[in-house]
Amino acid sequence: MTRFIPGLAALLLSTAPALAQQEVAIRFAAQVNGAAFACGQSYGGLGSTQATATPTDFRFYVHDVHLLRADGSAVPVTLTESPWQHQGVALLDFENGQGPCAQGGNAALNETLRGTAPAGSYTGLRFTLGVPERLNHQDATVAPSPFNLTAMFWNWQNGYKFVKVDLQVGAAAPAAANAPAHVGAAGEGGFALHLGSTQCVAAAPTQPGRDCRNPNRPVITLTGFDPLSTSVIADVGPVLAGVDITRNTERTPPGCMSFPNDPECRSVLPALGLPYMDLAAGEQRFFRVQPLRQAAR
Repeated sequence: MTRFIPGLAALLLSTAPALAQQEVAIRFAAQVNGAAFACGQSYGGLGSTQATATPTDFRFYVHDVHLLRADGSAVPVTLTESPWQHQGVALLDFENGQGPCAQGGNAALNETLRGTAPAGSYTGLRFTLGVPERLNHQDATVAPSPFNLTAMFWNWQNGYKFVKVDLQVGAAAPAAANAPAHVGAAGEGGFALHLGSTQCVAAAPTQPGRDCRNPNRPVITLTGFDPLSTSVIADVGPVLAGVDITRNTERTPPGCMSFPNDPECRSVLPALGLPYMDLAAGEQRFFRVQPLRQAAR
């Protein structure tokens, strides 16, 4: 008969070896309709009218990053602290502050998530797009990096712009003259894709918000991902495929800035995997997996 020895179980647990950790680099690349993003380059075939546009910004936040095993289990990635990564949140930044990206941009780039995870092989990736609620309503003027970029911030009530992709389309797409001042602007002839939480409760726009009716943080799950041989592509082209980027509804922000009752958002937010107004969430079309050798082209 086996005798129970008090404290033995605790002793065995305390002396069990911890799972070996490995460094992880998750590479991202920005594209526009399958072509590599670059400040100053123009891209055709955009939107429902196959318009031509020049991007002026391309950035987004991610958090809650997990690698997925073949059996479906998820393993968290502990993001390394750096100017681009803090408290489990990372900013991916593909603009270099040059040419049309100069206004509000910066020279430094960040195209890779860096962290650690238990050693092993992985076949998928999961992350949440955006800034978590616990960090979303802070003062960007005194916040630590990467939360100190005011170009990625609306106000204390609504918080950060989780995704910021701005396009210069041309004189055929004038910015709305009556757009709400607090959401910013893409400029004359601009189309802005700004994703963030909306309809947040706050005593005043200068006070932190809470209880946002539309959190707008899609969970992205990608299969066929291996950090050693694949990268994550963020392509804005498929997200904009259903909207006419050469026009903007009067009395609405230029482009789609996530706020309710904006016709330009009706195809854009579902393409990010989110519901919008009376529309159910669609299949996200922003991210896909691609072999590293193809992503570099």
